[in-house]
Amino acid sequence: MTQRISHSGLSIDACLYEFVTQEVLPHTPIDADTLFQGVADIIKRLTPINRALLAKRDTLQSQIDAYYQGNTEHNLDEYTAFLKEIGYLVEAPEHVTIETQGVDAEIATMAGPQLVVPVSNARFALNAANARWGSLYDALYGSDVIGEGEGAEQGGEYNPVRGFKVMAFARQFLDETLPLSSGSHIESTEYAINNGELVVTLGDSQQVTLADKSQLIGYQGQPQRPTELLFKHNGLHFIIAINPHHRIGRDDKAGIKDIIMEAALTTIMDCEDSVAAVDGEDKTNVYRNWFGLMMGQLSCQFNKGGETLTRTLNTDQNFTSLSGAQVTLHGRSLMFVRNVGHLMTNPAIVDSEGNEVFEGFMDAIFTSLCALPEFLGKSALKNSRTNSIYIVKPKMHGPEEVAFTDQLFSEVEKLLGLPAFTIKMGIMDEERRTSVNLKACIAKAKNRVVFINTGFLDRTGDEIHTAMEAGIVLPKAKIKEQPWIDAYEKRNVAIGLECGLSGKAQIGKGMWPMPDKLALMMEQKIGHVNSGANTAWVPSPTAATLHALHYHQKDVFAVQKTLPLLAGNSLAALLTPPIDNHQHLSPEDIQLELDNNAQGILGYVVRWVEQGVGCSKVPDINNVGLMEDRATLRISSQHIANWLRHNVCTAEQVTKTMKRMAKVVDEQNAGDANYLPMAKDEQSLSQSFAFRAAMDLVFKGCEQPSGYTEPLLHHYRRLFKES
Repeated sequence: MTQRISHSGLSIDACLYEFVTQEVLPHTPIDADTLFQGVADIIKRLTPINRALLAKRDTLQSQIDAYYQGNTEHNLDEYTAFLKEIGYLVEAPEHVTIETQGVDAEIATMAGPQLVVPVSNARFALNAANARWGSLYDALYGSDVIGEGEGAEQGGEYNPVRGFKVMAFARQFLDETLPLSSGSHIESTEYAINNGELVVTLGDSQQVTLADKSQLIGYQGQPQRPTELLFKHNGLHFIIAINPHHRIGRDDKAGIKDIIMEAALTTIMDCEDSVAAVDGEDKTNVYRNWFGLMMGQLSCQFNKGGETLTRTLNTDQNFTSLSGAQVTLHGRSLMFVRNVGHLMTNPAIVDSEGNEVFEGFMDAIFTSLCALPEFLGKSALKNSRTNSIYIVKPKMHGPEEVAFTDQLFSEVEKLLGLPAFTIKMGIMDEERRTSVNLKACIAKAKNRVVFINTGFLDRTGDEIHTAMEAGIVLPKAKIKEQPWIDAYEKRNVAIGLECGLSGKAQIGKGMWPMPDKLALMMEQKIGHVNSGANTAWVPSPTAATLHALHYHQKDVFAVQKTLPLLAGNSLAALLTPPIDNHQHLSPEDIQLELDNNAQGILGYVVRWVEQGVGCSKVPDINNVGLMEDRATLRISSQHIANWLRHNVCTAEQVTKTMKRMAKVVDEQNAGDANYLPMAKDEQSLSQSFAFRAAMDLVFKGCEQPSGYTEPLLHHYRRLFKES
């Protein structure tokens, strides 16, 4: 049995209590009695409000279900009027301008990639924090951006043919981003600083300078023989690293060994979708890692190539400016923390009535508490230089829930003695009621908002669940082609710009889902920059380094000034669900869709439930690695639930499909020594917590709140841990 501590009417998991009192509070002016009495007060006052908000979600969904059951034909005008009548769609305020103060430059005035990683994994968290700077040469050499034809294959040993292709790509980047007064970087043989400006010697001994001399910011080494040259373009820095004795530099005419890109400007350290944290032990691990990041002291050891390595946070970088002054650049990604939404409770704390406490309360209090020493100047390494704490709040449904989060953050600030609006809010625009009321949502947090972000995956899951009774949802590939998606993405940017986010906050776009298909990412993700988004999610530090190239290709803030105002018919498109009751689906089409969904569900759930892995690269039915988290699971499970609800498939067919796909997933994980096969026989299937969870996600999908997967995942993960 888990040991528990009683304090202020609360029953607190001993692991969490000891972490807070022994590791965190000694670095703050707050004592345990003050803290936990304050925690108890917040829980007592805000729990009824949270419950009422969740009840309203259920009421609205029941009303929408009844509307669809009584209206077989979709009349948009009638439907819109109905949504206004029940309070789902509210009147947007006419003028909204955010007033957030004290925002770090990485969020307000710079544009670049954003990473999202499970903070429960210390190694991943450190990798992401350190991905502020990334080697362009390594990113190109190790990805499919450089093709493997013409002798340029990747292998165990360094391939100079591939290396030269990397160098050629990099020289082209320099020509486009750092143009010379004449000639090309391809011809360069030497880089030096003379009389306060960059002088580049070309192959014919001609010496040229930069077309824009202000791009050179500083250097390391000696001016005549610099080891690093620091440049700036579109607000982003990059470094030309020079060492003619290095194994790469000696093959380069100018001795260039690498180009170091300023890449992941910001990182979301995630406590939510990519994390499996179901009890006090899990939550303590999450908070401990976040505390280590905020204190600048997190480290982890791991084995690589038979050698034990220790990873820590990078320090800041220092350069000499052309005037001789020191230039210091932040060495780490600016860190947000993503809290859990309003729905889930967690047994880490039980209130005076014996109820599990809402996890969002715990996250707001304890992630802010863990950042308090950093706010007080006690961190070894600074995160925010403006003394702000950045919290992304996911899965909020409409302006009332945003206002409630604002209230929660205010209560936490009072408890911790923080000035008002120290805690900044990132609004995930990933639920339908938030999308259709986005301007009103921003208005409710106008003093805190630093981030709005489209979350296509969760948004699709909520779209399916909201329209569950409307009819047969389209196959997943066709959902992506529907008008509501384009309207959703464009409205988010247009409303963000209308509310004054440009230059003050991030307007973000979602994740690239295929971490091994980075050449395709380079073709497609420029679209996020062209859309006016000043950040977008990427799945790895390598992807961040490559995606940074897009922000050099286009100045996002210039793009934002050219974008049209909000389209008049965008709300109509947004309210049109991806439903077609007259579509012609062949038996083969249906089975293929079921196979794809079932395999994805099982491949993700088996790791979540039995290994506690909340986000990972999961092979799909074609063995293409896809980044999977609870948002992708929500889509797949709701999709099958919808087809079951409308008799597109049968329960027997789905059950057979799940059993067959369990064997496929077992085979895909055969090389994992920690993996527990689901489908050795019928008894194994009936006893597998993962398989049972997957079946419930599908067959109980219609009744899950908003179609969320967390309640069932938490239930089966706890059963597995107790077994």
